[in-house]
Amino acid sequence: MAQLGVSANRLELLQIADAVAREKSIDRMIVLNAMAEAIQKAAKSRYGTENDIRAEINPRSGEIRLFRVRKVVEMVENDATEISLDEARAIDSEVEIGGEIREELPPFDYGRVAAQNAKQVIVQKVRDAERERQYEEFKDRVGEIVSGTIKRVEFGRRDEYGNVILDLGRAEGCIRRNKTLPRETFKVGERVRAYIYEVKREQRGPQIFLSRTRPEFMAKLFRQEVPEIYDGIVEIKSVARDPGSRAKIAVSSNDSSIDPVGACVGLRGSRVQAVVNELQGEKIDIVQWSANAATFIVNALAPAEVSKVVLDEEAKQSDVVVPDDQLSLAIGRRGQNVKLAAKLTGWEIDIMTEAQESERRQTEFAERSQLFMEALDVDEVIAQLLASEGFTSIEEVAFVDPDEIAAIEGFGDEMAEELQSRAHDYLERQEKELDEKRKALNVSDELLGITKLTLPMLIKLGESGIKTLEDFAGCAIHDLIGWEEKVKGKSKHFPGYLSEFKLEREDAKQMIMEARVKIGWVSADVLASQSAGSSEEEGLHVTEEAVEAAAESEPQTAEKGSAG
Repeated sequence: MAQLGVSANRLELLQIADAVAREKSIDRMIVLNAMAEAIQKAAKSRYGTENDIRAEINPRSGEIRLFRVRKVVEMVENDATEISLDEARAIDSEVEIGGEIREELPPFDYGRVAAQNAKQVIVQKVRDAERERQYEEFKDRVGEIVSGTIKRVEFGRRDEYGNVILDLGRAEGCIRRNKTLPRETFKVGERVRAYIYEVKREQRGPQIFLSRTRPEFMAKLFRQEVPEIYDGIVEIKSVARDPGSRAKIAVSSNDSSIDPVGACVGLRGSRVQAVVNELQGEKIDIVQWSANAATFIVNALAPAEVSKVVLDEEAKQSDVVVPDDQLSLAIGRRGQNVKLAAKLTGWEIDIMTEAQESERRQTEFAERSQLFMEALDVDEVIAQLLASEGFTSIEEVAFVDPDEIAAIEGFGDEMAEELQSRAHDYLERQEKELDEKRKALNVSDELLGITKLTLPMLIKLGESGIKTLEDFAGCAIHDLIGWEEKVKGKSKHFPGYLSEFKLEREDAKQMIMEARVKIGWVSADVLASQSAGSSEEEGLHVTEEAVEAAAESEPQTAEKGSAG
């Protein structure tokens, strides 16, 4: 390390800085500053650590200069780092209070220990700079496909805990075992492509996490293989994968003259085959995307034929009817086809045969007819006429426009009026019975005032031990609607008190917060700011996050202190 002494060959110093900067792909000035800091540290051990010693290296000539720096103050408290104005002006007549006096120190040769310490400082600074350069280079590349050479394959106690480390040129990337394809083997020196899904800044350097199983990886592979996707003519709408086994990809075209499915398949399947080969033979269904949900679901279930699709827009659930001989094809092996179609479309899909659908329709028709017969005290013919006209509940009969009932053949205005009167009477009796059941469960009257909290819900809460406003305010969102949890590696749903009522998360949150406002745990301003529709989007966003966090937690009781 003699070259780090002040008397070192200046040209040699610059040559070292240039070589290190090139090798590590970092800025030359970072290396020179690291050298200067190392020299500065060594000089402090020579002249005393209490002194403020600075080192400078001329980036052109390589000349090293050492300075002792003292601050100009009115009253000196530390001679090592401070100097009075009178003394300072004897050195520099223009200096003012708060300024600095720099006194150049004579050069000296470093000893072995000082040189070794200087080397450690330089190595550490260069390593830090290299890590920062790697992080800055890759943090903006999340979402890209990279190609690297396998550097090593690590294994834990079981193979699934192993990692594959790739040499990406100027950094290393990690493919965790659960991000590799099933039955995929790796050998050191092989070249592998993967998708960057996360880059973390950590103490030991940037961690670049790669995946070969994510749907985005397949989408990016198609983008590389299909020029129409790269040019934006064909668009990938969604991807669903069972990695290593089967996948579905939905595409659409912005040009009516171009078939998006044909463009992705390529001549004799050349384009899709290139992707299949990269994914170790994973079978890929390319389907036409459609803005019409029913059409999209039909396309997504290919190669199975579909007879009918019934949609529930609110619950985003669909009942799909297929011919009897198409059932196994529509469901797929271990339910794979319907699961991928559900992921691709974003709809919950329930598959049934034509025979099953017919049987279900008959059962529902019989149940509705029986309901009308009992609730409205009418004969079977009238009940069946109401059911066949699409009425599904007593509420519909009670609150629909009377003309709709009167329009049914053989009914008329008088019949419509009588049926609606009986429907109202039935609902009143039902409500009275439910309210009596609520009271028998000792569910507080205060809970009746919570928006969207119905009597059946109150009874369910009472049966679950939630009987007062405080009990309800102490609930978290997941207590009401349920939650998902990993059990033995599989996701399991645990129901909440009100799961059977298909309560929306937002409604549950509002109900809990309303209860907390009523008993003073949360300020009314929280709800007001959330529902006022503030024009300041950032402020509203923060408020909603705060409300979400508050509703997710179990607040302290009034005795322990306000949660607001």
